[in-house]
Amino acid sequence: MNKQTVVAYLTGVSILFLAVIGYYAFSFSQETTNASAASTLTQTPAASLTETPAPVSFDSLQAYADVQTQVAFGPRTPGSEAHAQVQAWIRAELESAGWVVEIQKTSRLGHPIFNIIAKRNAEAPQIILGAHYDTRLLADNDADTVSKSKPGPGANDGASGVAVLLELARSLPKDTVPLWLVFFDAEDQGRFEGWDWILGSQAFVAENDIQPRAAVIVDMIGDANLNIHFEKNSTPAIRQEIWDTAAALGHGDVFIQTEKFSMIDDHTPFLAENIPAVDIIDFDYPYWHTAQDTPDKVSAQSLGAVGETLWQWVVNQK
Repeated sequence: MNKQTVVAYLTGVSILFLAVIGYYAFSFSQETTNASAASTLTQTPAASLTETPAPVSFDSLQAYADVQTQVAFGPRTPGSEAHAQVQAWIRAELESAGWVVEIQKTSRLGHPIFNIIAKRNAEAPQIILGAHYDTRLLADNDADTVSKSKPGPGANDGASGVAVLLELARSLPKDTVPLWLVFFDAEDQGRFEGWDWILGSQAFVAENDIQPRAAVIVDMIGDANLNIHFEKNSTPAIRQEIWDTAAALGHGDVFIQTEKFSMIDDHTPFLAENIPAVDIIDFDYPYWHTAQDTPDKVSAQSLGAVGETLWQWVVNQK
């Protein structure tokens, strides 16, 4: 082998050696890059990969104005002029928002019942949202003898739930699942001779052959110092959905995920017929059934927390 042959041979070996070294260096670099990318993806929070929910549309100031309007009619006790006036006003507000309104005229224990039912179409409801619009015949929890012999104004106990439903009627998108809004009569007359609690909702459930997937009642939800605990009789799965929705919207401070009260309320007749139902109620209200249940004890912020939560929960239903 001459000198030129040796040089050519060594040159070829060197080139081959460098090619092998380059291949392994490139492979190692790619593995490092891929591992780094995989590590970054694993550490990305799940929330950043989800779509941001649409902003809730609910006018809490309008809801508060609706509380004031109802109280201005006077006590909405069954059979009174104010009762007839608020009934007509609720109907007009619903119809102006594009809902079809029916009045269920019936009776219980010899008393006329007028339940107001709002629908968007002829489909059977998958969801029912309800509140009572009557106020109590006497403010019998008042410490004052004169006041307890007269009806109370019912700003929170009655008007707050109606106000939330009316603003939902105005603001909910038209493409929600089939939904009824029901304003129950004669809810609040228990312990009076010849009366009982929840007469309107009893009549509604007995006389409407429907099977919604959920009925949700709002009652006494305007308290400026709002604390809504789990109601013990409510259907747990739906109750949890609503309270989790509230937490996601930043209202977890007022939707408290511990049980406190067991209520007879307008959700009770639904539960009796095996229809899932939830009662959203703040029963820690010192002005219940007194002359002091006035609009100054109610806040737009509280109405907004409940209204926004229900708005989002309804919109999320598929």
